[in-house]
Amino acid sequence: MLLQVLNTAGIAVFAASGAVLGVRKDFDLWGILTVGVLTGVGGGILRDVLLGITPPASIDNWTPICTAAISSLVVFFFHPAFSELRRMILVLDAFGMGLFATTGAGVALDVGASAFAAVLVGMLTAIGGGILRDVLANEIPLLLQPADLYAIPALLGSALFVTGERLAPQWHAWWVVAAVILATGLRLLGLAFHWTLPTAPTRTWPRRWTR
Repeated sequence: MLLQVLNTAGIAVFAASGAVLGVRKDFDLWGILTVGVLTGVGGGILRDVLLGITPPASIDNWTPICTAAISSLVVFFFHPAFSELRRMILVLDAFGMGLFATTGAGVALDVGASAFAAVLVGMLTAIGGGILRDVLANEIPLLLQPADLYAIPALLGSALFVTGERLAPQWHAWWVVAAVILATGLRLLGLAFHWTLPTAPTRTWPRRWTR
């Protein structure tokens, strides 16, 4: 039940981040709804395709798409209340990422996936919707931007959840909360303190001697 609630919350938050980006890009109502809904359910669809769940839960019932659509409509009508749309996108995306990393890993475990597969599915669930959102809006995906920690927090959050479930499944609710806090918190801290992963060195390799 807790994972279902968090999954719905993640859909709403991710959809809001997509809708906010649509507003910033001056999309019309249909465009905002489209990018919002696809952002909200994209990660879940990728998760279910990888796990062989057909049809994907996001399109098998009305709840996920309606949740994403309502969230997008709220942003459409009330976005003037947000003074900094770019910052709002990043904050919403961080929460959605943390929620989906945990729920994606949980669904994978529920269908019998291995611990390793569950961690990877959790990470891919977390980043799938954001990648789709950025591609639709012609933005460089946050996953690929060198100034941001994105996939690493999702990977660590899903890994913590899976490890906890294997070691002490009776503390399920606590592992859910801890994983969401870890993934979201690490993402927000990375944004606040500009934590980055190393990039390739710029030193030019010496040319090979040629005859």
